[in-house]
Amino acid sequence: MTDINITRLNASQSDFDSVLAKLLAWDDSVDHQVNESVRHILHEVKTRGDQAVLEFTEKFDRLTVGSVSELEMDQTRLQAALEVIPQDQRVALESAAARIRDYHQRQNQKSWQYEDEDGTVLGQRVTPLDRAGLYVPGGKAAYPSSVLMNAIPAKVAGVSEVIMVVPTPDGVVNDMVLASAAIAGVDRVFTVGGAQAVGALAYGTETIPAVDKIVGPGNIFVATAKREVFGTVGIDMIAGPSEILVICDGKTDPDWIAMDLFSQAEHDEQAQSILISPDAGFLDAVEASINKLLPTMERAEIIRTSMTGRAALIQVADLSEAAVVSNRIAPEHLELSVENPEALVDEIRHAGAIFMGRYTAEALGDYCAGPNHVLPTSGTARFSSPLGVYDFQKRSSIIGFSAGGADRMGRVASVLARGEGLTAHARSAEYRIKGEQ
Repeated sequence: MTDINITRLNASQSDFDSVLAKLLAWDDSVDHQVNESVRHILHEVKTRGDQAVLEFTEKFDRLTVGSVSELEMDQTRLQAALEVIPQDQRVALESAAARIRDYHQRQNQKSWQYEDEDGTVLGQRVTPLDRAGLYVPGGKAAYPSSVLMNAIPAKVAGVSEVIMVVPTPDGVVNDMVLASAAIAGVDRVFTVGGAQAVGALAYGTETIPAVDKIVGPGNIFVATAKREVFGTVGIDMIAGPSEILVICDGKTDPDWIAMDLFSQAEHDEQAQSILISPDAGFLDAVEASINKLLPTMERAEIIRTSMTGRAALIQVADLSEAAVVSNRIAPEHLELSVENPEALVDEIRHAGAIFMGRYTAEALGDYCAGPNHVLPTSGTARFSSPLGVYDFQKRSSIIGFSAGGADRMGRVASVLARGEGLTAHARSAEYRIKGEQ
């Protein structure tokens, strides 16, 4: 097996910014045919409901049933999955779920209000969504961890009903996924996938209820469908390929760093793994580790393609410059594999999740650390946050004027409304001003 040649950059080179921008570029434009196909599927589901879902399930998943209700798995089936999986898997799922629940309970926002000097009450009421939809990939790409990460924050937020959809091509069911649904408290599960599942959740059918927000990962058809239905329902995000950026001072075992880079590269060929260090010799050592360890990996060819096309080893003058470059990239996952991560983290402004110190492998965050693994990709950490309890809550403003407050602020509103030429606004406020009718 030939060695990988990984892109090497130096932050001091004159064309660094342009070369980095080219390396980071990811084309998320949707294929025209995919777009047309998804729009057709969504239209059919919106107008024909259950019947369209049945037809697309037969076409894409090769499952023929008489009604959509036959595609629902009841709580008894979820509990049976929990009983049938190996004990070590059950213990691991329950341990991860407990940590995820504990972390997210700390995110819960409370309603609040206050009273100003003339008795006017102002505040904010925080309420959960009524119903959330969770898309879970099926078939080969089955991710029980995604069930926990998406469903638990929804239940912690107080969402009354979490509806999970998961494709089961050829009737193949993943018991770990169903067991995760049981542990996370998912209320209903339908074995439907693809754009048709997104459409069913967005518009509702005779059997599948419409939800308020759709979360969870999926393939290009699922991502395109989520983009299309946004506005009818909320969505979590349109996720790009997975990313990891490691900043290292050169004192961590190179094999550890190589495997951390692999942990994201193995997701798919478009995943991106970047290492930044002030130590050129360490970059060489990690490259040697990459080529030494690659033949031992089950997904070696996916890793090879990812590392050849999108990985980079970047030399910087010092750790402060490493932080500058990292902020430019705004990575999904950022490992601070350095002696004093607490000092360096103060210089980090943009990252989905920050992993502190040499012993904190990003992989722990994917499964059981506690914080959410649904994170902003493709530089969107500049303005986006990890999935959390707050994504399943909404805020309503509370405004209650006393007579005195209505008099005082009505005079302000009157002036502003008349300034905007909105007379009915002005008069509505003026009716409540003392002595004015």
